[in-house]
Amino acid sequence: MQKTSSRLLTLLSLLQTPRDWSGRDLARRLGVASRTVRRDIDRLRDLGYPITTVRGPAGGYRLEAGTRMPPLLFDDGQAVALAVALRTAATGTAVAEDAARALATLSQVMPAHLRHRIDLLRVTAVRPPAAGDTPEVDPEVLMELSRVIHARHELRLDHTSGPSAPSDAPRRVQPHHLVTWRHRWYLVAYDLDREDWRTFRVDRIRPRTPTGPRFTPRRLPGGDVSRFVTGRFRGNDGTSTDWPCQGEVILHLPAADVAPHAEEAIVEELGPHHCRLTLGSWSWTALAASLGRFDTAIDVIGPPQLVTACADLAARYARAAESSCVRLGDRW
Repeated sequence: MQKTSSRLLTLLSLLQTPRDWSGRDLARRLGVASRTVRRDIDRLRDLGYPITTVRGPAGGYRLEAGTRMPPLLFDDGQAVALAVALRTAATGTAVAEDAARALATLSQVMPAHLRHRIDLLRVTAVRPPAAGDTPEVDPEVLMELSRVIHARHELRLDHTSGPSAPSDAPRRVQPHHLVTWRHRWYLVAYDLDREDWRTFRVDRIRPRTPTGPRFTPRRLPGGDVSRFVTGRFRGNDGTSTDWPCQGEVILHLPAADVAPHAEEAIVEELGPHHCRLTLGSWSWTALAASLGRFDTAIDVIGPPQLVTACADLAARYARAAESSCVRLGDRW
């Protein structure tokens, strides 16, 4: 039987997987009696882990989100992925200092063989030529804007027209969408004082508190956010946003993770783990292939040509994989 400390770590590792665990399953995995599992659950709760009891015939347990961040366990792959993400975030972003401190904390307890892999990684921030100076955006402002959008609360905000310009008079808006366009974050909102739709650069926004009353969302001109944003910015920099093939998908990634890799696309935040991506290309096959670079689950909204192109590309890749396996087996 495992020692208590080792068993608690194993139990915590099991509970961190996104599922409900019955007491019977946990007892079998740990090789202990059900009453021992209950005692271990109580010990983890005493340490601050928010473990709830799931009602039902078999009963069970689930690790929930709590009011503070408890210690977490990561396997080797998760630890490396987290360190890479932190090192990337620590390069030229608004959260650079916090990311660097988090990376230092992680590296301190990381096994030597993993630390060596991370030390080999060197990240250099290179600005895309078309993007120009990409302003830093306060993550707290992004979180507050996201909150009021989903809560449908009116917002008072201060907004400046430039880095050294004085703030305009406070604006009262109904916030509708948080999007990125060419490496910049924008808030799409209905301006109540001007009685018209506006786009506000997020790096020039300072939200005021408290927020206003709830509102019923208005219909966005053009029908959706991608048409609205591209219509507002078309031609402002001498370029065209028209592509012969344009599609719309939902990516199972946060908008902030997708935005740096989607310069010519519209990225709309849908929640903490999903975003809507509208992008174009010269052919449907090229458009379908470009989605693979995001390395996540994809839900195609449309049009049908993009659905067909994804299916054709999947079949083509499957044939390539089968052919490669045959050649490797025959030592070609």
